Amino acid sequence: MEKLYCKGGGCTAKLGAGILSHILERLPKQNFDKNLMVGFDAKDDAAVYKLTDDIAFVQTLDFFPPMVEDPYTFGQIAAANALSDIYAMGGEVKTALNIVCFPQSSDLNILGEIMRGGLEKVKEAGGVLAGGHSIDDTDVKYGLSVTGIVNPNKIYSNNTGKPGDSLILTKRLGVGIICTAARIGEADENTLNEAVDSMKTLNKYACDISKKYDIHACTDITGFGFLGHLMEMMGDDKSCEVYAKQIPVFEAAKALADEFLITAGGQRNRNYVGENVIFEDVPFAMEEILFDPQTSGGLLLAVRKEEADALLNELKEAGMPAAIVGEIKTRENTAIKVADK
Repeated sequence: MEKLYCKGGGCTAKLGAGILSHILERLPKQNFDKNLMVGFDAKDDAAVYKLTDDIAFVQTLDFFPPMVEDPYTFGQIAAANALSDIYAMGGEVKTALNIVCFPQSSDLNILGEIMRGGLEKVKEAGGVLAGGHSIDDTDVKYGLSVTGIVNPNKIYSNNTGKPGDSLILTKRLGVGIICTAARIGEADENTLNEAVDSMKTLNKYACDISKKYDIHACTDITGFGFLGHLMEMMGDDKSCEVYAKQIPVFEAAKALADEFLITAGGQRNRNYVGENVIFEDVPFAMEEILFDPQTSGGLLLAVRKEEADALLNELKEAGMPAAIVGEIKTRENTAIKVADK
């Protein structure tokens, strides 16, 4: 894929959370259909609509510009990212539709490779690619609209964690910083490949394992960064302590952040979280990684403390770089405290 296509892709290209909140707060509430269990006013990862006592469908969509040069790899990452919201709700993928913006005058073989990458991930998820929509545009964008199913009584909401719950993160942080550095030639090939492998990995496997345990809440870490999504998990009635040294990160991202190779999206996230976070002796690089927008990031699970070690061990046995990264507490003056421990 031509470098001109990779201007600032992945979840770093998304509108800031503060802007979206301002817009959504002005929209009228939709309370006319009792079967809409989760809508846009919930700040959750996907919409949920109840069909029967045992089945609800989960709907989401996500698309963005490229963050890597290889079109097939970009398609895989974009699809994995879009599918992730189904898993963040505890759901199972069923169908997907392509969303494509592509310049008609360009090499259509590139578009074919992007869509091939997306198809492979939909198949891996156990879903069916059923169609899509395309637009002739000057810039490349790709993603999916995805429908899944979930038991209405077993939905993973993002803000239903309980004081005492342990927080488990299933993927490393820092891919936004790494991809940004790679575009200007400041990240080596091995570092970029490690980030790409993480972004291509479906959250299906972590979700499947988590269903054996008492999960109280879940979200996936994407464009709002670890701290932005964590703040949404806390809502207005909870706080948490984060253990900075326990958080899985790409070590190269720390060195890049120390060189101020950081993202504009990360600064938007810092502004959004604002006064809701207190850092205690946390290095600058780690702060930036916690604000860094993640493309196809991991699941952040709030699990009953007594089951946390067992869940963590099973995730690790499945090859995931998971870790217990914090604990939910009763509401304090500040929503999130990040300690260097």
